[in-house]
Amino acid sequence: MSTIDTRTDNKARLPRDERRAQLLNAALEVFTAAGYHSAAMDEIADRAGVSKPVLYQHFPSKLELYLAVLDIHIDSLVFQIQKAIASTPENANRVSATVDAYFNFIDSEGEAFRLLFESDMSVEPAVRERLNRMTYDCAAAVSAVISLDTGLPQEAAMLLGVGLIGSAQVTARHWLERDSKLTRQQATDLVANVIWRGISGFPRSDER
Repeated sequence: MSTIDTRTDNKARLPRDERRAQLLNAALEVFTAAGYHSAAMDEIADRAGVSKPVLYQHFPSKLELYLAVLDIHIDSLVFQIQKAIASTPENANRVSATVDAYFNFIDSEGEAFRLLFESDMSVEPAVRERLNRMTYDCAAAVSAVISLDTGLPQEAAMLLGVGLIGSAQVTARHWLERDSKLTRQQATDLVANVIWRGISGFPRSDER
C-alpha cells in the first residue's frame, strides 16, 4: 500500500498566489546564498517543501524563476523610492526620505538587496535590462523633482538623479557589508546631509 507525502500534499492545497510567494521566497534564499549558477532547482524545491515537478509547474526554467524574484524586489524598491519622494514637499526631507528608503530596504529585504546589487547574472541581457530599468525608474522619480525645481534640462536632471540614488545605494551597501557600528539613523543622516549639501547648491528656478 502506497503512502502519501503529507507535507507535499498540504503544499499542493495552497492557493496559487501563496504557493508562488513561497517558491519565490525559497528561491531568493538559495540564489542569495549560492549565486545563480550554483543554485539548483532541486535545492529550491526542497527549501520550499515541494517536489521539483511542482516547482516547474510555476516556473519552467531556473532563469524564469530568477527573473521573477528580481521583478518582485525591483518593484518593491522602486515603489519605496517613489513613495519617499512623494512623502513631503520639502526637498531636504525628500533627500532624507530617499536615502532612508534604501537603508530601510536593507533592513527589511537584505537578501534581496544583495541579489539586486551583487548579482552574478548581471551580464545576462534579461537581467541587465531589469537592473537598468530599476536604476532608471528610481532616478527618474528624483530627476522629475530636480528638473521642476531648478529648471535644468531633463538630461542634466537625470544625471543628478542617477548620482543621488547611486550615492544612497552605494553607501547603504557599504553599511550592510561592514556590519557598521553606526545605527541606521546615524548612517542615513550622514549620507542625506552630504547629498543635500551638494544638490541644494543648485538655485531653484523661481530664484533665477
